[in-house]
Amino acid sequence: MAGVQDQLEIKFRLTDGSDIGPKSFPVATSVATLKESILAQWPKEKENGPRTVKDVKLISAGKILENNRTLGECQSPLCDIPGGVTTMHVVVQQPSSEKEKKGANQPDQNKCLCVIL
Repeated sequence: MAGVQDQLEIKFRLTDGSDIGPKSFPVATSVATLKESILAQWPKEKENGPRTVKDVKLISAGKILENNRTLGECQSPLCDIPGGVTTMHVVVQQPSSEKEKKGANQPDQNKCLCVIL
């Protein structure tokens, strides 16, 4: 029975609502290893996929998970149900060079135009 508690069943929810998994991981698995698993399983037909682990952010229970933490350290007692599947949300960040290219071609959306009457 202890072996089951040392494993977490996780599915990764992508921004379009589709999932990768669920798959079972030991609680000693690092967040960086989870991200490597996501890279390996990323659907090839999806555009703008992550290229490296640095492009991926994992969110669980409203918190961004740090690469050097383990699943056991990140586990939330309020959200995780024994024997249930934990959903982690995946956010893909564009590499900074692509952000800069888009920024050069598009006007700044954050600027405010003030009109004084």
